[in-house]
Amino acid sequence: MAFNIESIRADFPILQRQVNGKPLVYLDNAATSQKPQLVIDAIVDYYSNYNANIHRGVHSLSQEATDRYEEARQKIRQHFNIAKAHEVIFTSGTTHGINLVANGFATILGQGDEVIVSALEHHSNIVPWQMLCEKTGAELKVIPMTQEGTLDMAAYSALLSGNTKLVFVNHISNALGTINPIEDIIFKAHQVGAAVLIDGAQACSHIKPDLQALNVDFYVTSAHKMCGPTGVGILYGKEEWLNKLPPYQGGGEMIAEVSFEKTTYADLPHKFEAGTPNICGGIAFGTAIDYLNQIGFHAIEKHEHELLEYATKELLKIEGLKIYGTGTEKTSVISFNLEGIHPYDVGTILDKMGIAVRTGHHCAQPIMTFFNIPGTVRASLAFYNTKEEVDALVAGVRKAQQMLR
Repeated sequence: MAFNIESIRADFPILQRQVNGKPLVYLDNAATSQKPQLVIDAIVDYYSNYNANIHRGVHSLSQEATDRYEEARQKIRQHFNIAKAHEVIFTSGTTHGINLVANGFATILGQGDEVIVSALEHHSNIVPWQMLCEKTGAELKVIPMTQEGTLDMAAYSALLSGNTKLVFVNHISNALGTINPIEDIIFKAHQVGAAVLIDGAQACSHIKPDLQALNVDFYVTSAHKMCGPTGVGILYGKEEWLNKLPPYQGGGEMIAEVSFEKTTYADLPHKFEAGTPNICGGIAFGTAIDYLNQIGFHAIEKHEHELLEYATKELLKIEGLKIYGTGTEKTSVISFNLEGIHPYDVGTILDKMGIAVRTGHHCAQPIMTFFNIPGTVRASLAFYNTKEEVDALVAGVRKAQQMLR
């Protein structure tokens, strides 16, 4: 499929609307992506034509819903090159997947064990591990970051030891756009016998990770940043690791046999999928993956890289503007500040011009503390954005600077 930006933008109904009397310029894709009509139609189709609970009913609607839901699991397996469908666990999103793994490791870790995270993490990649260490007596260690917003890999190597049981890093920083060297991180962790969990929430809309090639133990992501619906995501786990971890929640669907004396648990993936899932969300997630693959991730990466380079060049022409996150390996996220101006004020003025950006600490307060700033303005670009929208952003930032200084 040829990359046709006009045709792609026509797939997204929300991009046709206005905000405050101006055409919408949506540059908050790191928070959530917009949804193509195909995904919206898949949601409507489910509730209109075959809404039923799954894995339980013998009637036709239940079987149809079950088939579509499990077809979506297969699409996800193929997209991420996962060996077995039962290694795909549906979750409510990335945070759910992280907490599922953290809960399981509470039965594995003890005094003297160590968990390593990075300084570039989202709060959902910090707090569960702090809670885990408080519960188990394990120690949390942090890979430091550099002024460029990259990880200090020499320091990481020094942190690893025979006591390291789990390493957790994000694939791409939500606050800075830095692409972390996860291949090296995974390889070095495995050398000391540690498991690795990678947060792919910010990565999977930009690149197509091959989870078997990465040899990662766990990988989590969310549908809503991949043009899918909110409230659904996946945890990938190697079969041997998922079998080691206890269920995260108890209830229907995750059991084999129940009596008041003893309960036995279902096989994977159902062991971790208690209760009625987000059936419609899972099906629509599969539709979103189909849509992204139809466009092609090579084309997506190419277009977004061109936008990133163009936006970086044009924004740096503004006197007093500083970009945070200047590593050579990064994706289409630009976090910046204007000298002497609070990022919230910049974002407010941009909104009046129909330009949606994110301001604040982006659930990554340790990064902001490192740079000694209250937060940043974050413009995050997607494959449906254009250079004309970048021009509108640059003009808006210039206007905000004139009004606020």
